[in-house]
Amino acid sequence: ARTARDLALTYDALQGWDAGDPVCARRAVQPTAPILDMGLTGLRIARAGGHFSTDGMADARNAVDLVADALGAKRRIDWPGAAEGRAAAFLITNAEGAAFHLGRLKARAHDFDPDTRDRFLAGALLPAAWVVRAQAVRQWYAEQIAQLFSQVDLVVAPATPMTAPLIGQKTMRLRGAEVALRPNFGIFTQPVSVIGLPVCAVPVPRATATGLPIGVQLIAAPWREDVVLRAAAWLESRGIATAPRPSR
Repeated sequence: ARTARDLALTYDALQGWDAGDPVCARRAVQPTAPILDMGLTGLRIARAGGHFSTDGMADARNAVDLVADALGAKRRIDWPGAAEGRAAAFLITNAEGAAFHLGRLKARAHDFDPDTRDRFLAGALLPAAWVVRAQAVRQWYAEQIAQLFSQVDLVVAPATPMTAPLIGQKTMRLRGAEVALRPNFGIFTQPVSVIGLPVCAVPVPRATATGLPIGVQLIAAPWREDVVLRAAAWLESRGIATAPRPSR
């Protein structure tokens, strides 16, 4: 299976203007599948530090090291504004999620998972001033990251602090502390998704003690899906990124 090529073909099929989509951007179609075999030619690649530190996270650290070494990412860069961006993400996603589900919350609240329902209810009660401020912070944060991508084309970062948690697991270890799982499992993805950066999370089972896959994010500037898919295809072709079927 060529997972990166499947992703590229799917992305290419989804491109194009849709008059029925109020948030669709008017951009020319830029096919990615035909250029997957370009590999890493011309790409400036670095690994993220600061907020994306993997101290105390052996599996995540091993995975990032494997991917960064394979891509030749010797440079380490700081990721400015990650904490502020993540704080803004919490407020914005809670408010928008609550607005989207408000009718269902009113009609059949008991059908929701209790933890999810409580987050939506909290989001519905957020002061408007907080949400407006969060949007302003998101814009500021996006500008900081735009400057970062004037220096590099691709950034390697962990996707999660650990492999997939157990069903029903409520807490996790994070940098020496026992913390709630739900609000912290996305510590590395929230600062990326909140400003809409293209990402390919590649599975790296060779990095973990158990053989379970753990993800590494390949992150690029807005609208540079071609960059992350090229890097993912390159890693897949060399057996670094792989998702083998479980034995049972």
